[in-house]
Amino acid sequence: MNFWEYLGSRHQQLFTDAYQHASAVFQCMVVATAIGVLIGIATYRSQWAGNVATTTTATFLTIPSLAMIGLLIPVVGLGVPPTVIALTLYGLLPVVRNSIVGLRGVDASLVDAAKGIGMSRPARLVRVELPLAWPPILVGIRVATQMMMGIAAIAAYASGPGLGNEIFRGIGSLGSKNALNQVLAGTLGIIILSLLFDAAYVLIGRLTIPRGIRA
Repeated sequence: MNFWEYLGSRHQQLFTDAYQHASAVFQCMVVATAIGVLIGIATYRSQWAGNVATTTTATFLTIPSLAMIGLLIPVVGLGVPPTVIALTLYGLLPVVRNSIVGLRGVDASLVDAAKGIGMSRPARLVRVELPLAWPPILVGIRVATQMMMGIAAIAAYASGPGLGNEIFRGIGSLGSKNALNQVLAGTLGIIILSLLFDAAYVLIGRLTIPRGIRA
């Protein structure tokens, strides 16, 4: 059976795995973005706090993904929980770092002008600082998503969802006639999903970032 015949015979399972993979990454990215931006807001005014936040989230990336999931299994069990926790932790650094950089890069004169017309600090943050910091934040989200796409494949080690199951099945049956097809199908599926997500982020950027800021 060649690769195209394999895709034809397994297309339903592959679509299911691809949907689960994309869903896991998307949901974890939403959580990581919310946490990361909140950490950025809480720490960007202090150099020391910003460094601590960046260093702490960077520490998670030093832990191999297989080891991270292996350490989580005895605590939260198999399946979705270790996948969600691991992906969220790995996605924090780009979001936190770019949130801090973006918020610190906002022109102080614009913030002072908003203060001068009577805006409260929360209003200045929501209506002035975060919109201006959004471009670098979006870049951080894009980088984090690309990392999470690949790391999510390791979730199959803990019976997690996604295309990693196809890759692990192929690796586990090396020498069989469909082993290479399984690994190739899972790998190409992840690449395609990564490209689709990145294209979506480009579109979001065009819709949410004013042309003057993009320039």
